[in-house]
Amino acid sequence: MSEEKDIRPEEAEELEATPETQGGEDTAPEAETPPEEADGEVIEVNPLQPLLDEMQAQLVEKEDKLLRLAAEFDNFRRRSQKEKDGVWADATAKAVNALLPVYDNLERALKQETADEAYKKGVEMTMAGLMKALEGLGVTQIDATGRPFDPNVHNAVMHIEDESFGENTVAEVFQAGFMLGEKVIRFAMVKVAN
Repeated sequence: MSEEKDIRPEEAEELEATPETQGGEDTAPEAETPPEEADGEVIEVNPLQPLLDEMQAQLVEKEDKLLRLAAEFDNFRRRSQKEKDGVWADATAKAVNALLPVYDNLERALKQETADEAYKKGVEMTMAGLMKALEGLGVTQIDATGRPFDPNVHNAVMHIEDESFGENTVAEVFQAGFMLGEKVIRFAMVKVAN
């Protein structure tokens, strides 16, 4: 004889609502879903994960924009400094160029013979003061006599054959040349031997 168990009406309703009695279907609300399993590890499902991923993507984008902006500013700063240095060099070169005829006249005056020692001393002192002022601006005279001819700093206006000089050597300087750093303000006008 089979033994039947009496089931009260409340228990019957609970049995009908459980998944085992309904063929394995899950009718429980989504908030009570069990955590997912992956390779035996329990992974909690975070409902805020999509929002977190979106915010991380925005953060990466903002960091990239910030780095690009910083690089652009650094390039701007370098470019501005280079332009400022270039303007300063051009202005100095222009001012020095205006003073070079004075230098040439003082040089000619020093080469002239004179009996007046005070006059000669005054011209020498003026030339020394001008050279000191030019040096203070970073202007240097191009050393040419006895050096190999360099078309980057010398302007050859005459050529001679003279065995006492080496091949392609500056024999004489007609007009002194000047440089500001690496920039030539005025080429040295020279006579080249051989």
